[in-house]
Amino acid sequence: MIPFIDLQAQRLRLNGKIEAAVQQAVVGGAWVMGPQVRQFETDLAAFGQAKHALGCANGTDALALPLMAWGIGRGDAVFTPSFTFAATAEIVPWFDAEPVFIDVDARTYNMDPSHLEAAIEATKAEGRLTPRVVIAVDLFGQPADYPAIRAICDRHGLKLISDSAQGFGCTIDGVHPLTWADVTTTSFFPAKPLGCYGDGGAVLTNGDDLAQLMDSIRVHGKAVARDLEGRTFDHDPKYLNMRVGLNSRLDTIQAAVLIEKLKVFGDEIAWRNRIAARYNAGLRDHVAVVPDVPTGNVSNWAQYTIEHPNRDGLAAHLREQGVPTAVYYPIPLHLQPAYEMYPRGPQGLPQTERLKDVVISLPMHADLDEATQDRIIAAVASFKG
Repeated sequence: MIPFIDLQAQRLRLNGKIEAAVQQAVVGGAWVMGPQVRQFETDLAAFGQAKHALGCANGTDALALPLMAWGIGRGDAVFTPSFTFAATAEIVPWFDAEPVFIDVDARTYNMDPSHLEAAIEATKAEGRLTPRVVIAVDLFGQPADYPAIRAICDRHGLKLISDSAQGFGCTIDGVHPLTWADVTTTSFFPAKPLGCYGDGGAVLTNGDDLAQLMDSIRVHGKAVARDLEGRTFDHDPKYLNMRVGLNSRLDTIQAAVLIEKLKVFGDEIAWRNRIAARYNAGLRDHVAVVPDVPTGNVSNWAQYTIEHPNRDGLAAHLREQGVPTAVYYPIPLHLQPAYEMYPRGPQGLPQTERLKDVVISLPMHADLDEATQDRIIAAVASFKG
């Protein structure tokens, strides 16, 4: 069976560097928030064109941190796509706020700016909820339309989060989503393009005060520099709790792994783009739709996702050929039992509901060799259903 994502190939290519980094962390003995965490945060901020990067326990907590820092709560509306993983929306009810689900663009599968604006205006007109935040998702590795979404947020006075759990490393005209977003969040779940060997996440921001607040919240609301101005406290600041926080810290061993992976991440994005281009060339005549990346955008290709009218038949055929597939997402969030009671933008989410029946993802990782990829392309081309 061809692997869907081959993490061992990457480990072998790095030729012992990850093992050595882990051993160094073990010998160092600073298991949580050790020096490797600080080094990784510095490296990650530089890569992501950010003033500040803060590691945390996972990508879901990364989304929660800015919402807590902004005081999101009961009566607030947070606008999210429905065509995404549950983490994007589940953090909103944590704080008694409500997600408002937005449709996606048929071309990029990312948040539709026109539907977003209509939903904000409808929410204001209804008066039950106060629009506060937009969470745009970089689905499958491609950046959302941040220039348009930022302009909408500015018109309505909303904060903007770039949920780059899948898309960290994507760019628009050479710059990262943080150019437009107040915060970028990401996940280091092992299957992500930049993944660790357990769980982890991060938030990136250019806001000095916001960075301090999120740093405090991730460590039980500890005192940070802004809290200590004019105050004397000679003990560890984690024992002076200025606000209610979380326990959301990045393990040192995971940071050690990520330092080594980040060194080659730029090259891997380039390799993923080469692989995606070969897929597009080989599959264009055999499926309904191949991925389309707008001019000027660079995807990190977290997934390579096509459309086929007989998606389930194709999946069964490929399984017989030893080719694994995945479906993201067979039930959009607004149709899930946990979320079906929350608001949706005007006229519903027709693109989201269409995509759930036709999308299918093929094996994609930076080490996918041409011979294996040609087997996958041939298997797809041979399906006549």
